[in-house]
Amino acid sequence: MFTQRFSCTPRGARLARQLALVSLHDWGIPEGTALSADAGLVVAELASNAATHGRVVGRDFELRMILLGGDGPRPAGVLRLEVSDPRRDRRPAVQPHAYQAESGYGLRIVDALTADWGVMDRVIGKTVWAELPTLSSPAPAPAPGR
Repeated sequence: MFTQRFSCTPRGARLARQLALVSLHDWGIPEGTALSADAGLVVAELASNAATHGRVVGRDFELRMILLGGDGPRPAGVLRLEVSDPRRDRRPAVQPHAYQAESGYGLRIVDALTADWGVMDRVIGKTVWAELPTLSSPAPAPAPGR
């Protein structure tokens, strides 16, 4: 599991994506793979939404990533991405297509790339989560000295 708080700014959103890719690489999912690319896009969109629409002055947003193995109802394994922000009143929704719109495509990307996504309320704010299927669980890290 990876959990980190970031400032609700465009810089915080960029850093969230970069650290997500580094963590995935450490988990055996190297940058440049389909899963890493999709996860990077999803984290970028969710973090950007948190920084833009979920911002409350003096509060951060949180990124949480969990790699769930192929057990139980998830036979192929799942990468779960969660971004929490302090604004419960602003719930995300996929916007209808608008001709030549300059924004509003973020959740369309999330919806297209993920197996499932949704929103959960928190005591303060909300969590937007998304799940990406993994083709196989990453190989365990080699033992030190081998």
